[in-house]
Amino acid sequence: MYRKKHIYACTCLRLHQMAEVNNHILMKREKENNHGFIQYINIDRRPCIIFVWYECNGDGLAKVSGGKLEKILENLTSNPIKAVLLGAGVTAVIQSSSATTVMVVGFVNSGIMKLSQAVGVIMGANIGTTITSWILSLTGIQSDNFIIQMFKPTSFSPVLAIIGVIFILFINDSKKKDIGTIFIGFAILMYGMDMMSSAVKPLAEVPEFTNLLLKFSNPLLGVIAGALLTAVIQSSSASVGILQALCLTGAVPFSAAIPIIMGQNIGTCITAILSAIGAKKNAKRAAAVHLYFNLIGTVIFMTVFYLINAVVGFSFFHQAATPAGIAVIHSVFNVTATIILLPFAKGLEKLACLTIRDKKEDVVVSAEDREFMILEPRFLEKPAFAVEQSRNAARKMAEESHNALFTALSLVDKYSEEGVERVENMESKVDRYEDELGTYLVKLSHKDISEADSHSLSIMLHCIGDFERISDHAVNIMESAQELYEKGLKFSENAKKDLEVLGQAVEDIVNTAYEVFDKQDMKLAEKIEPLEEVIDELSKEVKRRHVQRLRNGECTIEMGFILSDITTCLERVADHCSNIGVCVTQVNEDLYDTHSHLNIVKSHPDETFYHELEDARIKYQLS
Repeated sequence: MYRKKHIYACTCLRLHQMAEVNNHILMKREKENNHGFIQYINIDRRPCIIFVWYECNGDGLAKVSGGKLEKILENLTSNPIKAVLLGAGVTAVIQSSSATTVMVVGFVNSGIMKLSQAVGVIMGANIGTTITSWILSLTGIQSDNFIIQMFKPTSFSPVLAIIGVIFILFINDSKKKDIGTIFIGFAILMYGMDMMSSAVKPLAEVPEFTNLLLKFSNPLLGVIAGALLTAVIQSSSASVGILQALCLTGAVPFSAAIPIIMGQNIGTCITAILSAIGAKKNAKRAAAVHLYFNLIGTVIFMTVFYLINAVVGFSFFHQAATPAGIAVIHSVFNVTATIILLPFAKGLEKLACLTIRDKKEDVVVSAEDREFMILEPRFLEKPAFAVEQSRNAARKMAEESHNALFTALSLVDKYSEEGVERVENMESKVDRYEDELGTYLVKLSHKDISEADSHSLSIMLHCIGDFERISDHAVNIMESAQELYEKGLKFSENAKKDLEVLGQAVEDIVNTAYEVFDKQDMKLAEKIEPLEEVIDELSKEVKRRHVQRLRNGECTIEMGFILSDITTCLERVADHCSNIGVCVTQVNEDLYDTHSHLNIVKSHPDETFYHELEDARIKYQLS
């Protein structure tokens, strides 16, 4: 009774989740179709423009990457230098050190990455984020040379904007739409920088403004100002961009700009710190490493810089800062800090461990719990990677379901208590996957994801219910095997042979369905429905043959009940495989009417269906 109630509750929950996700995805697509362009262009407040760029450009880059960049981070961080280069490369592409460090905190929290691996990536992220300041520095190009003028963003950004608009409005390919978003984001950035510089230029004539900026020449005040600004907007790239815009007025000396840049590097740590709240100890330590790296780097850099300046006196120190000068300082600081502190990575790790100590009451995470930690809530901030992690979880769920089914089938012929325990454990794990993955996918559906990821999400949400039901049928088959063993019953040789053929057909359809799910192979999906039809035929024939043996006195009614239960379970497993195949086909075609699709396939079959059907009938013949 409990199991029936559980299945009913799970079914209702899954239907509710699928309806919620489908409705949300459809509404989101309609919104994108109707207002997708306007949301990028309809901006009438100058200070907002630079932030819009970080949002749409970063999201566009993340969608295009499809979670691959984050996957690289996960897999290739064993070597410290490699980790630094990867951290720099990934951050340069997504243009956000905050996003990278948050991902790293998530990796460490989920157990995917060790704390020692995270240190190098965090250092590299600080280097990678400097690419934005170099892009923004292009606005300061001044020359009469035509070729050099073409490198000025105001010369080519309108072209990129037009290309971006064409991609978004007139091309259906989702990848190209995301590339169009990147182009428009870049154009908005350059337009915003030009507007900001024009807007703040008159401030250069205001004594109160220039005096305020000069106060930041005090190193302590400058660091505090830079840290506070960056902490509030949670983006060092954005705060550096604002500083570069102010520099175009000519009112910001290097003496004020340098401490502000140092403070910006400290302020960007707030994002990782906030992300680590409620996380496990190692994740908090990763955030602490980020903070310590920037704090120690700032102290060392500023101490050395101001000591040398006191002795030598840098000629540029009191000159007006330029966007290119800001980019140089930003890059020199982060590269220098990394070179100095990388050999002491173990020391930073130990310092973080001393700050955040282990406690006796800390609970040791079980192997099973660690398996589910790939569904890390922090990954939801990078939806493309969260989708990839969900796929990994769904693959593991499918594998557990597959193993449970065929372990249960083996028990019919060769019973063992160990096998029974394995089936029960696997089924329990599949149930947990359904609950946790389903909840995770619903949360993920409310994020901004690409069309391809949207399809994957819908497929997963539809199919995990089928995986769970297959594992339920595995338990039912196991219980039948248990009944045979406890009552000392055995199937006749003919019945065994019939079950072997049926079992082989079911194994093939399960393997095919799981491969279709994993690879979203539309061509392979065509093999499922004919095979499901053959399994239905085999199931009827097995039952018919049993009735014949019963009439001949070769079998008992009790054995017939058990055989019927097993064949019915196998038949229903094939039905769930059919659901998986139909789901993959329908979702990729932006359709969701499963019953209509099956009616069309079976009532008006094509040549491929007939060919696959005949091949399956020949392959799975009862002797």
